[in-house]
Amino acid sequence: MIDEIEKLFTDSYEVLKKSISLSDGIEKCVSSIVNCYVNGNKVILFGNGGSAADAQHIAAEFIGRFKLERKSYPAIALTTDTSILTSLSNDYSSDVIFSRQCESLVCKGDVVIGISTSGKSKNVENGILMAKEKGAITIGLLGNDGGDLKNLVDFSLIVDSTETPRIQEVHRVIYHIICEIVEKKLSVEK
Repeated sequence: MIDEIEKLFTDSYEVLKKSISLSDGIEKCVSSIVNCYVNGNKVILFGNGGSAADAQHIAAEFIGRFKLERKSYPAIALTTDTSILTSLSNDYSSDVIFSRQCESLVCKGDVVIGISTSGKSKNVENGILMAKEKGAITIGLLGNDGGDLKNLVDFSLIVDSTETPRIQEVHRVIYHIICEIVEKKLSVEK
């Protein structure tokens, strides 16, 4: 069992190490989010399954704090309201659960982050398309080859792996980096 555990650590480390190549893209995402907040806008996030939990985690870091005591930054995870999610799925289809919310909540200048380990989640695609229509800057936190989403978003951060657990592990590192640097930059902006 020790060999298996060590292999899993090594596999995770190798994907994380390759992801250093995303640094330029992460910097652009950080700048977009900082500008969004400086201009009085908000960050909206969504994804399915573990990516839904990640959307909620990121929103919590912005609204609460990451490492610094500071004012709250507006962020909404569209994955938390079970009444909205279930009514939209029931009355329409699960393909519209994010686009319908983006239609009413996204404003020009907001940053919208769609999270998909496959890059092929139809409801995430539809949410991103609606967000773009509303004038938002869009970011894809993706995996595999980025799927169709990589061509729909303004900025795509694609973790180079086909294994969902490894992609999710690196997504967490990426969004922690984003949260930490956004917080530092906004603290200097005061």
